[in-house]
Amino acid sequence: MRSQVGGIVRDVRWLLVPAACLVAFMVATGYFVTDVLPATAIARWDAEVPRRLAEYRQQAGVSGSRIVTMLSATPTIITLTALVAAVCRRKFGRWREALVVIYAVVGETGVFVATTLFIDRPRPSVPRLDGAPPTSSFPSGHTAAAVCFYGSVAAIILWHSRHRWIKVVAVVVSAAVPLIIAGSRVYRGMHYPTDVIAGLLLGGIWLTVVLVYVRTHDADGRRHAAVDADRRMVSG
Repeated sequence: MRSQVGGIVRDVRWLLVPAACLVAFMVATGYFVTDVLPATAIARWDAEVPRRLAEYRQQAGVSGSRIVTMLSATPTIITLTALVAAVCRRKFGRWREALVVIYAVVGETGVFVATTLFIDRPRPSVPRLDGAPPTSSFPSGHTAAAVCFYGSVAAIILWHSRHRWIKVVAVVVSAAVPLIIAGSRVYRGMHYPTDVIAGLLLGGIWLTVVLVYVRTHDADGRRHAAVDADRRMVSG
């Protein structure tokens, strides 16, 4: 147990550096979106999309978008993360797969919250279908959380499944769900398109960082045996 805790501490220390860099990148992107883009045609399009969607909302679409957006609501992500981590720990008899999901979700949340401390973008000026959280409209936390959670689960499936069709389904679902959630957040008047694009970017970058680190290092910071085995298999 003590060794495992020490490994997690080492992981966190290593991941803090790219997390800080990602915060800086997202803050710079946020300032670009809020201070530079307003004078461009992109900003006009960005503001027009939520207005047009609000005008054409239909009851069936509103109900469907509510269900979709719940897939990455904070209570949902917390519950699913805990559940998946527990299942991975039991199935694989180690913490590395579980930590992929935990690091991805917790790290994304930290980067998202830190970014909103510097970027205070108001929500779109349209009727909103959800209660507005106190955080900035930029970036979309729902979208980033969806990328990190569903993407990390798909990565674990890809690492361990031997069935091609399961891998294909995992990739399709992990790509489709965040995109659908992003669309639903704009449709429900909670974000501008640039907010959800930034959320996709945040989630994608952070998930990549976590996957590369966990896949190439074990709990003691050494190169992960699974990677070496994969390379021997390829070279053989």
